[in-house]
Amino acid sequence: METATGPDEATQRRVRQMARALGRGGLSGPFGHCSVRLDGRCCLVCAPKPMLAVGPGDAGSVVPFEGPLPAGVLGEVRIHQQIYQRRPEAGAICRFISPQVTALAALGRTPRARHGFGSYFAPAVPFWPQAALVRDDVAAAGVAELIGAGPAIVLNVNGAVTVGRSAEQALALAWFLEDAARVELAALAAGLAEQAPLLQGEVAAQRATWEGRIAERIWDFLTLNDPE
Repeated sequence: METATGPDEATQRRVRQMARALGRGGLSGPFGHCSVRLDGRCCLVCAPKPMLAVGPGDAGSVVPFEGPLPAGVLGEVRIHQQIYQRRPEAGAICRFISPQVTALAALGRTPRARHGFGSYFAPAVPFWPQAALVRDDVAAAGVAELIGAGPAIVLNVNGAVTVGRSAEQALALAWFLEDAARVELAALAAGLAEQAPLLQGEVAAQRATWEGRIAERIWDFLTLNDPE
């Protein structure tokens, strides 16, 4: 993934594709960023522009897991630093602001495991309560501690973060989280949120499978007709 001169072109392209997929999939508008792990000390973060606008020639930035952010890198990339430090299995991270997740967060709620896609977040998605953007190391460390080993966290009304073992998983989890928020809002609108069934325990664990190219199919769907 990384050579003596920096990330190889295949890795750069992968980050660009993930960024565009988040934008094209309606998961993020002008704001957000994504990254992939390069090794045990640094990651590659997409160019600091609206993810849908990331073009074939837009190189990402190498960001160390520890220390100040490189010049030009967006402040909330500190979240990526803190999560990668704590989770050696994390291969990719998506930071995005999607409409259904944001609407649900405005109610002080996060999605619950009500359907297949929601099962990946059982028993619950943690909620970061601070409304300010996460732009300092202390807050970023707090977010990383709160998400723990989980797949996602909602950052109050500022969107969410997903963490996967691969770029495909991180992207799939972002798509799943948005759909889980859609279902949660529907349950609330119907007035049935408290009595509707939930997927819990072993049932949720069995449903939350990655077998059968689950993540890869989401990737193929969201990157269809990508310019690269």
